[in-house]
Amino acid sequence: MDPVSQGAIGAALAQSASKPEYVRAFAVFGLLAGMAPDLDVFINSSTDPLLFLEYHRHFTHALIFIPIGALIVAGPLFKLWRHPLSFKQAYLAAFLGYATHAVLDACTTYGTQLLWPFSDMRVAWNNVSVVDPLFTLPLLICVIVSLRRRQPRIASAGVIWALVYLSFGVWQHDRARNVAYEMAIAQGHVPAQLEVKPGFANLILWKSVYEFEGTYHVDAVRVTTERQWCAGSTIEKLDVAYHYPDLDLNSQQAKDIERFRWFSNDYLAPFEPYGFIIDIRYAAVPNDINPLWGITIDTEANSSEHARFVPNRRVGPEQTQALLQLLRGVGCREVT
Repeated sequence: MDPVSQGAIGAALAQSASKPEYVRAFAVFGLLAGMAPDLDVFINSSTDPLLFLEYHRHFTHALIFIPIGALIVAGPLFKLWRHPLSFKQAYLAAFLGYATHAVLDACTTYGTQLLWPFSDMRVAWNNVSVVDPLFTLPLLICVIVSLRRRQPRIASAGVIWALVYLSFGVWQHDRARNVAYEMAIAQGHVPAQLEVKPGFANLILWKSVYEFEGTYHVDAVRVTTERQWCAGSTIEKLDVAYHYPDLDLNSQQAKDIERFRWFSNDYLAPFEPYGFIIDIRYAAVPNDINPLWGITIDTEANSSEHARFVPNRRVGPEQTQALLQLLRGVGCREVT
């Protein structure tokens, strides 16, 4: 999730394990440790644009790395900052803060390598958006009030809120997935793979993507007291041999397609208007295929040249309006 959420949950869990006189120190160690795993964003390469995709949420986010990560945070901070804690207490606060990060990331859709080095599986439970103010703001308020009043139980209330909200996300995910599957079957489609993910900053509107006979169907699902389906678009699934017949399969670009396939959990499609390969799971508007990112392939490049990563995160007034309309259920129909 975003750094504010990560820092807040790390601070809250650390505070909840502290004594009143140590609340502030525990909060600082927990906050910094809660954000520390994302330092992996500095692992990148000017010549290999996909390297950052491979190493973000990699070893720093692995469950087995938590004790090491906590030590890396607690050690220097214990020496450089004046505080009332013993090293054992400082390490406990950092451990609790660090432990929250990867688990919270796994609740989002991006994918987190919790089981590294035993598996490169990208765990994504898809039960909360990467940015969700309704998750973060109450948690942050509890952290701040706990600091001001020096009452760990207030931070504990924030942790409970986070668990309740994430549990609600699991329930909503299950409801959204049921609607998406029912609508696919209603159209005579048996999905080869199907995924639903929360829309930006909410647990009401969900993006649905499923594959049927070489085509991705991208729709939106709205789940409140009602269940609604919002029709979207379709796009071909990527077939490298068909879409890039001149590509040398031993070239670096062909290897980069497979690296991107692993990152996207095989949800790749050729996006012809822009001439690049997209991760169909991500778009500003849930039932749209206009991507947030992709890679470009140059079949005439030399065999050692990498594919180019292309971000496409600009959200204009049209996308904002379309998103707000879907949130209100405009253009959606009820599913009984």
